[in-house]
Amino acid sequence: MKFFVDTAEIDQIKELHALGMVDGVTTNPSLIAKSGRDILEVTKEICDIVDGPVSAEVVALDADTMLAEGRKLAKIADNIAVKVPLTWAGLQTCKALSDEGTMVNVTLCFSANQALLAAKAGATFISPFIGRLDDINLDGLELIEDIRTIYDNYGFETQILAASIRSANHMSGCAKIGADVATAPPAVIKNMANHVLTDKGLAGFMADVEKAGIKIL
Repeated sequence: MKFFVDTAEIDQIKELHALGMVDGVTTNPSLIAKSGRDILEVTKEICDIVDGPVSAEVVALDADTMLAEGRKLAKIADNIAVKVPLTWAGLQTCKALSDEGTMVNVTLCFSANQALLAAKAGATFISPFIGRLDDINLDGLELIEDIRTIYDNYGFETQILAASIRSANHMSGCAKIGADVATAPPAVIKNMANHVLTDKGLAGFMADVEKAGIKIL
């Protein structure tokens, strides 16, 4: 499973990229606003760091303006994936951009039917939101599983990009189901390394090291 990092913070991207933990980056208007930087400027900088897809989201709601924004974003770098919402206008934009050879990430997906439409429209990525479904007592991972079944049934090439990931358990759950990509905040990716038994074992080792006076350097 590929890891995309969900942030527009350059230092966080560089840190994870140095460890080989970044296969791509996803951004959205909220993350751009949090960074306090111009969307075109920060997106270009991210694309210079990361070789994989970098999702940059349109902000218009109508298809014509979405398409114009998408074309402008696509000019930033060859690895831009234009991000559009899963609305009818977003699907129209997806179809036009994908026909032009631009990668498209269709976001805010909450149902298998929506994911099927996005694949038919030529989406490169579909972004089902796990955490937001969990928030309203629905099973976000079940949606990932449903989309995986449908796409495999018909050979759709659209990649499942699991989004709105809140925990390390979400990450392993997506990997078990067969999501192609999971995008998560840097903190969630780092938390995947944590386990109480690892901490307990390390504490025991260090106590023995101190007691025995073991030194390597």
